[in-house]
Amino acid sequence: MNLLITAIWLMLPAYLPNNFAALLGGGTPLDFGRNFKDGRRVFGSGKTFRGTIAGITIGFMVGIGQNAVAPMLGLPGFGSGLQMFLVLLGLSAGAMLGDLVASFLKRRLGMERGQSLIMVDQLDFVMGCWILTFLLAPEWFFSNFTSPVVVAVLIITPVLHRLSNIIGYKIGAKKEPW
Repeated sequence: MNLLITAIWLMLPAYLPNNFAALLGGGTPLDFGRNFKDGRRVFGSGKTFRGTIAGITIGFMVGIGQNAVAPMLGLPGFGSGLQMFLVLLGLSAGAMLGDLVASFLKRRLGMERGQSLIMVDQLDFVMGCWILTFLLAPEWFFSNFTSPVVVAVLIITPVLHRLSNIIGYKIGAKKEPW
């Protein structure tokens, strides 16, 4: 149970950005409505500046709050000063970046906005946040994302992703429940 709590705790700044991007997004698309050289949109209308900034900000702010209470709860923190900034940037912006890479890939495959690509949709943001956090704060990354935590994240994330998408669909923040 402690492993599960630790895995969710460490991933919370990465789990939240895409949900809040969908909830608070809209406006100008990141690709400005332009097409890639294959004639398809670069990312699509669902990836907006407002949503991306809101998602990263929420993930970052939640991480700061977590960091403040982590010692009282006996849970890992995100460091302090520059290290905390880099870790939270890696987790929150990396999650958004992973989702963007998946959107780019899906457009190249001819998939429309909202179409599901099994396991890519569930884990794109995890890979993005892990890669960026590793690049920005490798020592923190390896001391916290141990093998058991990584396995736990890979098992629980698809379940949590599905549940959050169903909730997002029911409250009207998403057009599809996947």
